[in-house]
Amino acid sequence: MSPTHEMTVPSPELAGKIANTIRFLSADGVQAAKSGHPGMPMGCADIATVLWTRFVRLDPADPMWFNRDRVVLSAGHGSMLLYSMLHFCGFLTKADLQQFRQFASRTPGHPEYGDVPGVDVTAGPLAAGFASAVGMALAEAMLAERYNTDAHKVVDHYTYVIMGDGCQMEGLSNEAASLAGHLKLGKLIALYDDNEISIEGSTDLAFTENVNARYEALGWHVQDIDGHDHEAIAAAIQAAQAVTDKPSLIVAHTTIGRGAPTLAGSAKVHGEPLGEAELTAAKAAIGWPAESFHVPADVETLFAGRRKQWAAMRKAWDRTFGAYLAAEAERGAELARLIAGRLPDGWEQARPTFTPADTMATRASGGKVLNAFAAVVDSLAGGSADLEPSNKTLVTKGKYATWIAPGRYAGRNIHFGVREHAMGHVANGLALHGLRPYCATFMVFHDYMRPALRLAALMHLPTVFIYTHDSIFVGEDGPTHQPIEHHAAIRAIPRIELLRPCDANEVAYAWQHALARADGPTCLSLTRQNLPTLDRTKYGAAEGVLKGGYILDDEAGADLVLIASGSEVHLAIDAAALLRKKGRKLRIVSMPGLKLFAAQPKAYRDTVLPPALTRRVVLEAGIVQGWEGLLGGEGLFIGLDDFGASGPMAVLAEQFGLTAPKVVQRIEKAGL
Repeated sequence: MSPTHEMTVPSPELAGKIANTIRFLSADGVQAAKSGHPGMPMGCADIATVLWTRFVRLDPADPMWFNRDRVVLSAGHGSMLLYSMLHFCGFLTKADLQQFRQFASRTPGHPEYGDVPGVDVTAGPLAAGFASAVGMALAEAMLAERYNTDAHKVVDHYTYVIMGDGCQMEGLSNEAASLAGHLKLGKLIALYDDNEISIEGSTDLAFTENVNARYEALGWHVQDIDGHDHEAIAAAIQAAQAVTDKPSLIVAHTTIGRGAPTLAGSAKVHGEPLGEAELTAAKAAIGWPAESFHVPADVETLFAGRRKQWAAMRKAWDRTFGAYLAAEAERGAELARLIAGRLPDGWEQARPTFTPADTMATRASGGKVLNAFAAVVDSLAGGSADLEPSNKTLVTKGKYATWIAPGRYAGRNIHFGVREHAMGHVANGLALHGLRPYCATFMVFHDYMRPALRLAALMHLPTVFIYTHDSIFVGEDGPTHQPIEHHAAIRAIPRIELLRPCDANEVAYAWQHALARADGPTCLSLTRQNLPTLDRTKYGAAEGVLKGGYILDDEAGADLVLIASGSEVHLAIDAAALLRKKGRKLRIVSMPGLKLFAAQPKAYRDTVLPPALTRRVVLEAGIVQGWEGLLGGEGLFIGLDDFGASGPMAVLAEQFGLTAPKVVQRIEKAGL
């Protein structure tokens, strides 16, 4: 698809005026804020001019139009470039530009998805936007192959990325580019603003690799152009669109701060205002009006016309989609539901139920639950960082239960390879495009993907992160593979809910909660080792997971409560049995979700953990951080405060005090 024929190419004079308008809107915004990055927008203005006037399809009247082109500014520090374009498009007002970087404005320092209309992804950390764009392009390919017909191409758009030298230096970009090249994502087009300047100076201080050759080796179509030559930019984009079996990188050589009389091409223009004198001189040099935030009338007129053309494109797609719905009732309803962000009616009924005969690791029950829901939730898709046999994340039930491969995209199982960092961002890109993604690895390797979790939380994305091998009970692999601080680290991220279920039925409800969430990510922490499935005729209903914590076992007159998560719930049950033989009366609380429990009404929380019941013991094979609020003044935490060791699971439990007899000893020693 090449939309160039749908939009009249502006004259060279007008195109040059648009580029200069971008330069000075950007410089004025940074100057007014007294902070920001003018250099990148000024250098990249010609690229933006060509991209938005000749290629990009969107509709400001319908900002979330499903078939719009996605445009990702991966070099997010250059946000005034994007904001200038969003002003031209009609998403932002001039007043918005004048409030750049101010509190509660629609023009924050870096573009933020959901807060700023027209922004397709939150792009702050360098290369994160690029990696998310790989997921968005993959989603487009998946949905196009699933739903398009010869008569109706309802999923048919490009994902464009503007990236910089910093994006290329970050290892994340290589992981993501490697995956995109392997998958042959032909509708992903990255424009690399190669200005050879970073904060400290010339990029050759630390970056001398041949980027072009690297991307060619990764399976990309690569072109090298003058980033200020409009016809060269347009020809390169058209050539990229014509290559359908490779993603494209357009290396555009630019001058940072182009137009600044003394600062252009220098590191000084990267991350600070030009200064009034330099800005005034830059405008005077080309006869530009001295007023701030000036937009020439003919530039306004051109984009007013563009908005009408874009609206017509969207309305034409609406007609195509309407005809598609009439011709393809089942698939059309499925796609319409995905676009609306809804799950099928009654999907919760697919939740499986397990019996006490079902002894298994929660990673194994997690795989069974995943497949039960996948059988009815067509938008559920994902994979593992080369650990599927261990994570148990292969979908074999329902539609599209095949592997995605180069040129074959209709499936839902993704080989992410050993690329945890990229995997998390790619999953976020899938979520941004309407799918309900999951991704999986060992809990300890959360360290590689924390930035992706944080951005998922910032964007309120419903990405599901599956982490197995969740404690020292990994055993012989030793401390490098045994998470200690990881649960606390994940819980520390706002908006993320971590659920650590104790058995198969808790897993089922944990997955239900994760899928029901539409406003934030969920992490599932699952065991490597087998666990009993509790007899729910004797213990509290597993549905209590939906409230984060619940009373699992209780007796009248209890003066001590054992609180535990995950596998340690069974340790609490065993320790309680020993204590009861000594005449103690106890309550056992299963607490799979600390944040979810904290979000419940106080009346419910006080029912589970009465304020008067101050003798509390928390059991979790990790550090105490995060549990302090539940311990109270007389509480005892039994867990770990140092790394684990290599050895059989039973030996480690004994050595680290995580056996029932040793738990009882600790409780008695503490005088509880």
